[in-house]
Amino acid sequence: MLAVSAARIVERLLDLTIGYVKDRRAFGGTVWDFQNTRFKLADVKAQAVAARTLVDYYLAEHLERGLTPEEAAIAKLHATETMWKCIDDMVQLHGGYGYMLEYPIARAFTDYRVMRVAGGASEVMRDVIARKL
Repeated sequence: MLAVSAARIVERLLDLTIGYVKDRRAFGGTVWDFQNTRFKLADVKAQAVAARTLVDYYLAEHLERGLTPEEAAIAKLHATETMWKCIDDMVQLHGGYGYMLEYPIARAFTDYRVMRVAGGASEVMRDVIARKL
């Protein structure tokens, strides 16, 4: 469930960030107008699709035959680590507003950090995966 939640969180925050950068004005244009912004958001989109695809694959596997602990660890590790990196990138695109709790991205930065620990820390997930290597 943490993997499913993490994948969805990235998608929701990406939509919010796209709306923000298209509205936010800086240096005579919008933040969206900067090539770096579009490239960063393209990277977030690609990572979101990859995470969703992996999570959907393992969810289908679970419904069909169940998951091994290793497979569940892969889904949880990848989705939560991807979510965290994407949130960090999107906070950066909000500039100083990324730290103001009035903005959803700032709340996400504090609220969702725990997902890398809850349900087994990322290091524990890596250990579960490594046991099968």
